[in-house]
Amino acid sequence: MTLELRRLELDDLDAIEGIESVSYRTPWSRSMFTSELAKPSSLSLAAVDDDGTLVGYLVLSKQVDAWHVMNVAVAPEHRRRGVASALLARLLEVTKGDAERGHTLEVRVSNLGAIALYERFGFQRRGLRRAYYTDNREDAVIMWRDPELADAGSGRPDA
Repeated sequence: MTLELRRLELDDLDAIEGIESVSYRTPWSRSMFTSELAKPSSLSLAAVDDDGTLVGYLVLSKQVDAWHVMNVAVAPEHRRRGVASALLARLLEVTKGDAERGHTLEVRVSNLGAIALYERFGFQRRGLRRAYYTDNREDAVIMWRDPELADAGSGRPDA
């Protein structure tokens, strides 16, 4: 499968909702995505397969001191095929010129696969947000990728 990475667009909202609803216990609403897509401080990436089907996406928000990875999801049938890695590599490529901002995100403590993926890209565990998730009060791991890594490449292992 060849992936095209491009900006997420309003025309993608139906596909986004389909992926979001099977990926998260408390999915973002359509209006949340619409709001993020409209913000000049947001960067939203789409991963599209050979047929033009949206198979994954990433939403990133520019904060004062960091790029905050807000949402990453991949359609279940396309998981473990490098889609999330491609999205993360592209986000690091696009933001690498911003040497003063690091990257941060929260991830469920139980999501060991995602934590391992983020660690491969240079994110480190920096703390916990207690009872962060509203569906079951699960804690979130706060992960951070320091700004000085921005000029060191994607952070990807040789893969």
